[in-house]
Amino acid sequence: MITFETIKKDAAINHYIKKADESLCALGFTEHSFAHVTKVAETSAYILESLGYPEHEIELVKIAGYLHDIGNLVNRIDHSQSGAVMAFRILESMNMPAEDIATIVTAIGNHDEGTGVPVNAVAAALILADKSDVRRSRVRNADISTFDIHDRVNYSVVKSTLKINEDKTLIKLKLQIDTHISSVMNYFEIFLGRMILCKKAAECLGLQFKLIINEQQLM
Repeated sequence: MITFETIKKDAAINHYIKKADESLCALGFTEHSFAHVTKVAETSAYILESLGYPEHEIELVKIAGYLHDIGNLVNRIDHSQSGAVMAFRILESMNMPAEDIATIVTAIGNHDEGTGVPVNAVAAALILADKSDVRRSRVRNADISTFDIHDRVNYSVVKSTLKINEDKTLIKLKLQIDTHISSVMNYFEIFLGRMILCKKAAECLGLQFKLIINEQQLM
């Protein structure tokens, strides 16, 4: 059986993740390497586990989370689609069952705003986990004076939590932003599309999505 641990230990997969992140680094993007994909895998699993999904689906969403950004190896544009095709080839060569490959590939191919749609629970959990990973440590640029808007917004986030309430009716993304670095408006300027996709993903899971920044509910 192909498990999350199998995928994490695969040398070729880890090489693809490393090289994909190197390409994004050259383009000036935030970190998309092992810290990001591991966090996305863990957060995706937390979402489905909290909602009582079967262990097998939780395992599949962790694999999708770990593999979701490998398409950046090909190009940043349409990386969800190219990543889905890469994941299909990798998992097929490992003899993973077709049903499981289909679930993972669908989630990866639908994780990015613009083209992504939360077509099933695994895709929805992946979307929420990926788009909620906003944090200072993802910024690679050490010179604050040269920050672009993406650097400023990510660097301004000093704390980020994604939690499902006890009644399993709400999923809340709570951010603490240093407004001396970036305004709340800046956050919406670049992340509005992502937050709308999160709202749709939450609805797919039977949840209401709430965005709270500096203790103020904005969505």
